[in-house]
This record gives sequence, C-alpha cells and structure tokens, in this order.
Amino acid sequence: MTTVLVTSAAGGTQGRTGRHVAEMLLDRGVGVRAFVRKLDERSDRLKTQGAEIVLGDFLDARSVDAAVRGVSSIYFAYPVQDGLADATAAMALAARRHGVSRLVNLVMYQSSIDAPTPRMRQNYLSEQVFEWAGVGPVHIRATVFYENVARLVGANLPAKGALRLPLGDQHTLLPLTSAEDVARIAVGLLTAPALPAGAAYPVIGSVISVRDVVETFARVLETDMHYEEITDEQWRSEALARGWNAHAVEHLSSLWKSLRAASASAEAGRFSASDTIEKIGGAKPKTFEQFIRERWSELAQPSSAAGATA
Repeated sequence: MTTVLVTSAAGGTQGRTGRHVAEMLLDRGVGVRAFVRKLDERSDRLKTQGAEIVLGDFLDARSVDAAVRGVSSIYFAYPVQDGLADATAAMALAARRHGVSRLVNLVMYQSSIDAPTPRMRQNYLSEQVFEWAGVGPVHIRATVFYENVARLVGANLPAKGALRLPLGDQHTLLPLTSAEDVARIAVGLLTAPALPAGAAYPVIGSVISVRDVVETFARVLETDMHYEEITDEQWRSEALARGWNAHAVEHLSSLWKSLRAASASAEAGRFSASDTIEKIGGAKPKTFEQFIRERWSELAQPSSAAGATA
C-alpha cells in the first residue's frame, strides 16, 4: 500500500466519516491524501497529523483526476446533496485511468433500483458505475448515523425539548449506526490484503425505537424530552426553513415514510444489527447511549443542530 485518497476528509455537517477514516489511517502509519473543498483549520489539522492536502471539487473532473494520480486506493464518500452521478463518473474515470485497485464506496443501507428513497436509488447506480470501471470497488451500506439523529434532536433543544418527526408512534424502529464505526470498517477494507471486488457490507449498529431515543437523551442530558409526531409536510417545511438542502430533505422525507411503513408490518424484521463492525472494524458496535454520553456537551449546545443531515 502506498497512499490512500480520502474524500470528504475535512468533515462536514453529516457523519464526518472521511475525517475519521483519514485520522485512523494516519494513526496506522498509512499515507493519506486528503481531498478537501477548502483550506481551513480542519485541513490544517490533518496536515499537522501527516496528511497530504489536495484542494479539489467532486464535480470538477480535472481536480479529481489530479487528486487520484499516484494513489493506490480511494475512500469515496459523497455528501447527501445533488451531484452524485457526476461525482461518481469523474472518480470512476480517474480511478480507472490511474490504475487504482481498490475503491471503498460509502452508500446507504438499502441500495437497489427499487429502494425507497431517490438517494438510495442513485447510490445503486453509483455502485454500478464503479463496477463497470473495474477499479476494485467494495461497498459499505450504512444505515442512519447516530450523528444525524442527534442533530434532529438538537434542532429542538432547548426551545421545544422534542424529537419532532413524522414517524408514527413512539414504537417505530430506527436502524442506526455510529459514523465512527463506519469509518473503522472503511479502514479495515482499505488495509485488508485482498477483497472480492463488488462485495457489499451492510452496517447496522443497533435497532432502537423512537421511545428509546427520547429516553436516552433525557437520561444522559438530564433534561425533559418527548416525542412529537408531526406530518410529512410539517417536517419538510421545518427542515427547509433551517437551511437544509432540498436533496437531503427529499431523501429524508422518503426515509421517514419507509421506516413508518416497515414498523407497521413484518418488514421491520429485516433490520438487525450486523456483525460487520466487529469483524472488519475490529470493535463492538458503539451503542446509542455511548455515543450520546461521549458527545453530550457538544449536543447540549444549540449550534450542534446546524446543517443538513442524511
């Protein structure tokens, strides 16, 4: 192994898996080329840790090509926003052109042509492009991040003290995982001696109810919390008013409907914690309560709710 190109390396407003992957690889002594959108304190920190910083844009094929030149493998994590098809094409072209032999592709848990959200269906098409490119792709199919549930709660703290979602009753089940655990899997795949190209690794760290989420926050943050069911239209309107991008809002609106429907039928049985985190990531899955306890001081601040989620 020479150098790994890590995209979304600075970390954004979602799970920040790219950031985790870059730091974990550096801790292992693996060379990292960090692909970032802008130079700031986050990229400066990665540089001091030993990463090579490359400024670029997913949607600029020239900058993608320059970033890929000379690397052996790639971690591809495109944020939940418009442009996935173009970003995939640019990365696949560059990876094939420069002889990349492994590409770890982060997608969503349900990735198929008939998946319940438009983003999930786009993920499936993205997988096919990397397969056709012949760049040794493997796919991490991760479910909803703890980080994003935390933002949904944080958006109503302390003003309303509620988890406001269109999820039916409080018994609706949520398949969740920690972004840090997803990053551990990515690092395990990037550093493994051999992998079957095209393999997909499902990732669910825990399956808990809406009620469990609320009770965990109330217990850890020592505050009053409750679940408030709202309509799909209310949630969409509130999310857009907070400045979340339309692509993410459309994906999440469809996701809430899917989870609501699954919990109302036997379909919810398909959600169960996977062993991928322990087998490939080398650690037991982080529980939701562990995550909240580690991040409680940050989550207690209103600013932690800023940004879009997916």
